[in-house]
Amino acid sequence: MPATDERLEAKAIARYIRMSPTKVRRVLDTIRGRTYQDALIMLEFMPYAACEPIRKVLESAAANAEHNLNLDKGGLIVSRAFADGGPTLKRFKAGDRGRARPIRKRTSHITIAVATPEEEES
Repeated sequence: MPATDERLEAKAIARYIRMSPTKVRRVLDTIRGRTYQDALIMLEFMPYAACEPIRKVLESAAANAEHNLNLDKGGLIVSRAFADGGPTLKRFKAGDRGRARPIRKRTSHITIAVATPEEEES
């Protein structure tokens, strides 16, 4: 589906990823605006656990662009990348004096969109 700025854009979404959105956003902020190949290389060598699900979503978005829009993977850039919070699993752990202490196990919805680069007019 074409984006508002006349670029072809394909996206992929991974939902209910068992990881905090804050930790996922830390990685997404580094790959946003990069080329597809550069983003893959960065994700391969970054030391964060969030890199694996993000890499899968990025590859899926590129495959969607190649299959649905007939775009070349080599010419794509990461146009949009964001993580929203999903439902939180609420658990309890024993605290002091027999009290219960809450534990929040957060989930994320990861969305990545790849697009063709904007044409520069001189």
